[in-house]
Amino acid sequence: MQEDMDLEPVRATTRALCAKFPGEYWRRLDRERAYPTEFVTAMAEAGLLAALIPEEYGGSGLPLAAAAAILEEVHASGANGGACHAQMYTMGTLLRHGSEAQKKRYLPKIASGELRLQAFGVTEPGAGTDTLSITTTAERRGDTYVVRGQKVWTSRAQHSDLMILLARTAPKGSLPSRTDGLSVFLVDMKAAPPGRLRISPIPTMINHATTEVFFDELEIPADALIGEEHKGFRYILDGMNAERILIAAECVGDARWFIEKATHYASERKVFGRPIGQNQGIQFPIARNYVELHAARLAVAHAIGLYDSGQPCGAEANMAKLLASEASWHAADTCLQTHGGFGFAEEYDVERKFRETRLYQVAPISTNLILSHVAEKVLGLPRSF
Repeated sequence: MQEDMDLEPVRATTRALCAKFPGEYWRRLDRERAYPTEFVTAMAEAGLLAALIPEEYGGSGLPLAAAAAILEEVHASGANGGACHAQMYTMGTLLRHGSEAQKKRYLPKIASGELRLQAFGVTEPGAGTDTLSITTTAERRGDTYVVRGQKVWTSRAQHSDLMILLARTAPKGSLPSRTDGLSVFLVDMKAAPPGRLRISPIPTMINHATTEVFFDELEIPADALIGEEHKGFRYILDGMNAERILIAAECVGDARWFIEKATHYASERKVFGRPIGQNQGIQFPIARNYVELHAARLAVAHAIGLYDSGQPCGAEANMAKLLASEASWHAADTCLQTHGGFGFAEEYDVERKFRETRLYQVAPISTNLILSHVAEKVLGLPRSF
């Protein structure tokens, strides 16, 4: 594809950087449940995390296609881009809806890596994907807001300076539109007084620095509000297409890694005097994975093209994410099966990547919710919830 040719320099830069962080680096982090500080710093210094920030704020001003290429190559190298994609797209809410003063104050420091904006406080234990039912509140008191409540699955809160926070500023159902009453804030977590903001890690099967965040009468300045009060839900929705497309690009990278890994092992591993890849029972699943990868890449490229040209792409972003996440998961399963017992050994990196790519069947949106979106918004079937 033409865009791949145009983006080859950024792909090559990303591959060269990732080569400095081989499997041993990621295995150690996985065992220690540690944050990839060195990797994130290197990505920031190379300007890769600032791809989507306009040049006037210190970024590169590149299209979403470039950000997708960067994250695809990160995952295709065997690394994990969780801490990177958050820095790349979470700032979109600030960029699209923040005041000029807010953008000038924060975006240059986010672009340089001086500040990390990787925490996204939306999901709550009692609401899940029913975002309109969140109960964390931000009460206006003079020139401050007082925040009370809890967020869950807030990844990298311990390693972020800033958080994009969605909180209720009016009781549910009290305003004419059912989507009104939620507001978005840019919270300086480092400025929180002791005891007012508490972060509790959640041990999980992958090293994603996932946490719960508790707000206990946390006062934040009124100018932390992004955009118009009560209109925050639509601001959050506004960034979801980009998020899903970038996650889909990561899944494409994972699928590439698994297919390459399985193909190499099947060609080298000999049993009964011949390569196991000579057996159709081994080669056909890998070939099918490649076909699925090819289709997913086309779907992702189509969604990117629509997004970068300013066209509606909700269905396409969702479908690309579904196809790419399933392609990566199927390739992961094949890769593990191809390696047999060795696939469970840490040194091959297969089990780590297997665990990591499984996440994308669930987050940032589950497969079933994507199917519900397509059924209702594309096919015109009755709303199921």
